[in-house]
Amino acid sequence: MIGRVIFDADGTLLDSMPVWMTAGIRYLKTLGLIPEPDLPQKLLPLTMFETASYLKNTYHLLYCEDMIVRQINELIMDSYENTVPLKDGVLDLLEGLTQLSIPLTVATATDRPAIEAAFRRLGIFDLFSGIFTATEVGYGKDHPDIYLAAAAGGCAHNIWVFEDSLYAALTAKNIGFNLAAVFDESGNHNWTALSSVADFCIENASDFRKFLCLLC
Repeated sequence: MIGRVIFDADGTLLDSMPVWMTAGIRYLKTLGLIPEPDLPQKLLPLTMFETASYLKNTYHLLYCEDMIVRQINELIMDSYENTVPLKDGVLDLLEGLTQLSIPLTVATATDRPAIEAAFRRLGIFDLFSGIFTATEVGYGKDHPDIYLAAAAGGCAHNIWVFEDSLYAALTAKNIGFNLAAVFDESGNHNWTALSSVADFCIENASDFRKFLCLLC
């Protein structure tokens, strides 16, 4: 019996990781600058402020770091409002879980305005009983707080967490939640490790639908 399902958003529900991977490139191009070929790999492990600092120093930008962060966030927000799609198979899963009256919540590192904008545009906002963000909870997914908040007091053994990130998945597993590992190209280097700790693996659209079969 499943008591609740907690979904990550980016790379799990939303095919949005390319937005983050290319944000620095797109930003520099708006300034008429030519990005270095390996810029996404250099920016991937950095925070937004660290990204802004790197771009400012490397490309001799006149803007302060706070302004660079705001400008990049505007580009990212535009993508969530207008272009970011659902991953294939997600809608069938969400509608199936809803028909089974299983509560759905979201635990995400992305700030609320972007997630809500994408969810409303894609018609899935009303399927969730709550959206929990790292900014609002006060901790990232290396801490259990966001999952505990999204669990709404439910029993860990009855809760499933859908994640595409290894470190976040390990956090959820360490507090006793069931894990559905979702493959995303941005994390393919960690897929072997992620799938090895998962209770269910999702590599394509049909696997989302197969999860529903577990409940039948």
